[in-house]
Amino acid sequence: MKFEIFVTLKKEVLDPQGKAVEGAIQNLGLSSISNIRQGKYFTLEVNEAEESKATQQAEEACKKLLANLTIEEYSIKKLS
Repeated sequence: MKFEIFVTLKKEVLDPQGKAVEGAIQNLGLSSISNIRQGKYFTLEVNEAEESKATQQAEEACKKLLANLTIEEYSIKKLS
């Protein structure tokens, strides 16, 4: 079963890399683009037949390694 995982900084956490990209975008003349936030993207495959068990393992991977839950949040989407 395949999943995609998006990890982003929580809204209340300052995102200096996102701000730097936003400044560069503005300097390129794309002034209508704002509020850029950066993050991480993962795809993973779980070799588990039962969807609930596969999802649980993807959740564990996020909580234990892929995301720093103090400053980041994540979302998981099952791929078809």
